[in-house]
Amino acid sequence: MVRLIDAEPVLKLEAVRLTLGSLAGPVNILNGIELVVRQGEAIGLVGPSGSGKSTMLMVMTGLERPTSGRVLVKSREISAMSEDESARFRRGNVGIVFQSFHLIPTMTALENVAVPLELALVPDAFEKARQELVNVGLGHRLEHYPSQLSGGEQQRVALARALAPRPSLVFADEPTGNLDGRTGAEIVEMMFRLQRERGSTLVLVTHDEALARRCDRIVRLRDGRIEAIEDTPGEASVEPAPAPAPVGISVSPEPAAPLATVAIVAPAAAAAVEHVAPEADPAPADRPHTAAPEPSTGEPPAPALSAEAEPAPPEPSAEPFRLVEEDTVPTDALAAIDPVPASEHAPAAEPPAPAAARVE
Repeated sequence: MVRLIDAEPVLKLEAVRLTLGSLAGPVNILNGIELVVRQGEAIGLVGPSGSGKSTMLMVMTGLERPTSGRVLVKSREISAMSEDESARFRRGNVGIVFQSFHLIPTMTALENVAVPLELALVPDAFEKARQELVNVGLGHRLEHYPSQLSGGEQQRVALARALAPRPSLVFADEPTGNLDGRTGAEIVEMMFRLQRERGSTLVLVTHDEALARRCDRIVRLRDGRIEAIEDTPGEASVEPAPAPAPVGISVSPEPAAPLATVAIVAPAAAAAVEHVAPEADPAPADRPHTAAPEPSTGEPPAPALSAEAEPAPPEPSAEPFRLVEEDTVPTDALAAIDPVPASEHAPAAEPPAPAAARVE
């Protein structure tokens, strides 16, 4: 859904204040509310308990008259109307979904939905009511009474009743408050879908931050005042999917791990490489052997070989082939990732030449 910035305002609150009397003195419920809502918008009213959310909704629908200020709905000042006048105005322009359903217990689901249509003298009221119940998935519950319906089904009937006259504004006061999570999610999906299809304006009172963020704007209330108004992506906002990366190119924001790290975090892959012997000629016996540097342990170095003594040739099974540099990975770390002795998986090799005597 695209919010039309230049759309005609369908609801305006101008310096709205509401003060109620009590034994302890007057209580200020709303304190100078200023708000403009345009046709087709979805507005989420959020705030802590006692911040004035539900009272503000009652004022916007004409169910509560403000102490001062003006409330205009479709350019009509509903705050100046009498109770009967505001009721007649709501009949075809405003739909309300309450948290507690407020269905007539002695009427069937079909009759509950048909009531506002009959009061508005709409032709074929029952046929239109039946279609509205079908739209909310209750075509098989037309003749059931509220006591025979689950909480989610009763809320669907209430939603169908609110939308049946095709109002310009739909107000919902905690519509999922009495429902379990799964049923509440179904009601929310249905409500937003019907609002999009019909282009109506939705004002939603909720404590659910995630639900409020599905609206076009969030109005935050605190102590009877508007604390902030935030734009959100809205119901139809979808994050674009990232373009597929070319094969063989990493798109990770972190640099690739060095080979030594790969060998440590993926021992299975390292072990598979170690089982493959390099196809190379064995080193001649007279080639000098250079030992790999070992990590410092703080102990004195071993005595060096005598110049006259010839170093022993390397044993083929003592050092299997590895993909890591020995100066980056300690010998004990490699042993930890490959506990199998080298003699068990080393390739067969020719018997080594007789070793020269080592100097002790």
